[in-house]
Amino acid sequence: MRFLGLMKADAESEAGALPAPDLMVRMGEFMEEVAKAGVLLSSDGLMPSRFGKRVKLEDGGRLSVINGPFTESKELVASYALFETKTIEEAVEWTTRFLKVLGRGECEIRPILDFADLPAEFIPPEAAEKEQVWREEMAKRTSA
Repeated sequence: MRFLGLMKADAESEAGALPAPDLMVRMGEFMEEVAKAGVLLSSDGLMPSRFGKRVKLEDGGRLSVINGPFTESKELVASYALFETKTIEEAVEWTTRFLKVLGRGECEIRPILDFADLPAEFIPPEAAEKEQVWREEMAKRTSA
């Protein structure tokens, strides 16, 4: 199963503080281990919310674009990891190890609803074929 791990932002990540060099070395070693284990599919940090925008479309078609920072938000995301494990418990184990490398933090882990998990009658065959084509195109771009 694929899972999305979301690292919650804190005051330091929102300020744009860079990790200490020794932490970067430890994190690099851990990320190499996770990648070699075949668990890590993708991972990156995110810029502070002040560089972001929120796009909202309300019922009735009213569109708004809000510039960051998103100070009204109680929880922001600082980084993500896309990984594949057999169970969510295994995802928790890897996430726990990640947090131990950092020394602190909080992550949310969410299973990804895979296209193949949807009932066949949910999507007409022609729509399923089109979806498969664009998913293959995405896979080509991300593996390059």
